[in-house]
Amino acid sequence: MDRPIVCIVGRPNVGKSTLFNRIARRRIAITEDTPGVTRDRIYSEAEWLNRHFTLIDTGGLEPKSEDIIPLNIRKQVDMAVDNADIILFMVDGLDGITPGDREIATMLRKSGKEILLVCNKIDRAGTPDEVFEFYELGIGAPIIISAEQGLGIGDLLDEIVKLFPENKDTEYHEDVLKVAVIGKPNVGKSSLINKILGEERVIVTDIPGTTRDAVDTYFTHRDNKYLFIDTAGLRRKRSIYEDIERYSVARTLSAVDRTDICIIMIDAIEGITEQDTKIAGYAHENGKGLLIAVNKWDLVEKESDTYNRIERDIRMKLAFMPYAPIVFISAKTGRRLDKLFEFLQAINNNYSLRISTGVLNDIINEAVLLNQPPSDKGVRLKIYYGTQVSVRPPKFLIFINRRRLMHFSYRRYLENQIRQYFGFEGVPIWFEFKEKDD
Repeated sequence: MDRPIVCIVGRPNVGKSTLFNRIARRRIAITEDTPGVTRDRIYSEAEWLNRHFTLIDTGGLEPKSEDIIPLNIRKQVDMAVDNADIILFMVDGLDGITPGDREIATMLRKSGKEILLVCNKIDRAGTPDEVFEFYELGIGAPIIISAEQGLGIGDLLDEIVKLFPENKDTEYHEDVLKVAVIGKPNVGKSSLINKILGEERVIVTDIPGTTRDAVDTYFTHRDNKYLFIDTAGLRRKRSIYEDIERYSVARTLSAVDRTDICIIMIDAIEGITEQDTKIAGYAHENGKGLLIAVNKWDLVEKESDTYNRIERDIRMKLAFMPYAPIVFISAKTGRRLDKLFEFLQAINNNYSLRISTGVLNDIINEAVLLNQPPSDKGVRLKIYYGTQVSVRPPKFLIFINRRRLMHFSYRRYLENQIRQYFGFEGVPIWFEFKEKDD
């Protein structure tokens, strides 16, 4: 059963993203004084009075514009409105009614959906006279708020919750696998999500960096529930001219922070870039499950060793994460997407895998017999015992006599021995070494 969907609609710069961030209780949507910063539908989980729903922020509507991005925004808003149960039509209480507001009101009235008129930027007590003119829009009494100051938000949420359809699910679920699709601009991240969902969920154009924000999408595949996070493409630092781009880099990193598994998308034609290794490094250091997807495989002119050559290049440049599986796909044609989902499920299982203390110590003892621990100045490293202290990612606490004797190479050796028995494909393994007297 789906969540109730609440969609915020309005012309540019009326405060939609500020309201979105206020309800979602975190800074997800980029808020700038540049009109049209939110190009996509941005999704977030939200909750009020223990009732959970999906909130959508949309790009500012400019009904008359013929530019390609505003046209795309209009298409996105139409889709958001089609999917929504409740529409928050947002107007600027300081500007009064504009011709754009009237056009949007006409569009929304035709939708037949539940609509709440939200009058923003009123941060003084009482109802100012200028608010009464909004009754003309024929959508009902305006709900007065200040998204910036947080005034009137509780009253608005009370009204939203009253309109939830009875057949929708408002309970909280923990069994959703969060997957972030990360990579540099124009590698095909949005195309992949659109192919999986079978609808134009994210704006796709040939303009690199069209997706400025991280975008959340719920999806079920073979009874497994996913939350896909499409991220703004990460650019090199020197090409970040605008604050908006800087926010987008921060957004990609925060998308990695709140995900379980990262799909690192690499362009099969361009090969792996320095930027790809930085993104992958961030995900690896933060203990995320990792899958490498080589996209645009359908466009590559193949020779006898093309596959092996690309794989060798990736393994060499991402030498710090040899555990991550590689899958060659085409987001455009949908080739090998089934294989992608198989890997996601396998990685998720490995992410939660727990080894019993007895079995772990058998592996460690055998490893020590096969390869003596290092020594220094007559003192040899002694490993007393180990235990797994957590999952997602798997973390092992190992008790030893001298921490300085645990060389990186021997740590890697222990990791390889554990992987030999339990695989942990797609998952980093963390170690903590403690001297027995600690």
